[in-house]
Parts: sequence; C-alpha cells; structure tokens
Amino acid sequence: MFRLNHLNGPFGLSVDYMMQTLENRAVDRLKIYKTSPELYEAMMGLSNASAKDVDAELGELIKIRASQINHCAFCLDMHTRDARKHGVSDQKLDVIAAWQEAGDLFTERERAALALTEAITELNNGHVPDDVYARAAAAFTDRELGQVIAMAVTINAWNRINVTVRLEPPRR
Repeated sequence: MFRLNHLNGPFGLSVDYMMQTLENRAVDRLKIYKTSPELYEAMMGLSNASAKDVDAELGELIKIRASQINHCAFCLDMHTRDARKHGVSDQKLDVIAAWQEAGDLFTERERAALALTEAITELNNGHVPDDVYARAAAAFTDRELGQVIAMAVTINAWNRINVTVRLEPPRR
C-alpha cells in the first residue's frame, strides 16, 4: 500500500509548492504553516495515518472529490496531479464531479467511498445518512472503512485551512 510522505516521498515537490505559494501569494493572509509549524506537522501525521492501507488511486479520488466540494484550488491541483502519477485515468478525473452519472466507470468501492466522502464533507442533515454509511460498510472491511473516513476527514481539514488562508496553486 502507498504510504503518504509528502516531505520525503515522490510528492515532495507538491509540498515545496505549498510552502513557496504561501510565501509568494498569500500576501494578505496568514502564512499558517510558517507561523504554526506544529499544525503542519500534526496535519502531515494525520495524512500519513489516514493513508495507511488505502489504495493510492482511491485515496486521490477521495481527496479530489472533497476538494471540489470545498473549492480548494490548491488541493485540487495537487491531488489531480498526484492521481495521474498513481494511474487514475483522465476520464475518471474528467467526470469525478458527476461520478453518480458515470455508470460503471467507477468501481463499487470507489462509488461507496465517493458517496461517503460527499456525506462527510457536506453534513447536510448534521450526520452521515444511514444508507450512505451502510453502502460503504458493505464495500470495505472495518479497517478500510476507518481509513476511508479518516482520509475524508483529513482532506476536509486541509481544504478548510488552505481555503481560509487562500493558498493558490502554483503557476506552471
């Protein structure tokens, strides 16, 4: 399984962009990862813990869908690039916002994870609906389900921090 390590792994460049972007673009906003390095370290720890035993492609789909809902351009840029590196098809990335309408393009596990991610992200009724939870519970082992939940919660935290400080994607 893929172990997330943005600092030393293949996605270190993404972290460098995050730090560089905070330095160069968040002029009117707090450079939170500089002023609160403990927060950054804790978030990285949470990211690593939540990614353990989660298929890398599925993990990126979870992160992309939550980031779309939360309007986090920085995370969308990072995770669509990471998804491509992990072999997620361009077609899936093109239609993930409308995954429910994509037929069998997404596997049942992916659909269950995306539905759960949306429910966790939006919490429209103050809770995750029973049918959404049951679908995910049927698709994953208890361990996997716990990790999927943790990953959705973690990307939501990253999104909310980055949107608050208006972290922009790097220009390429």
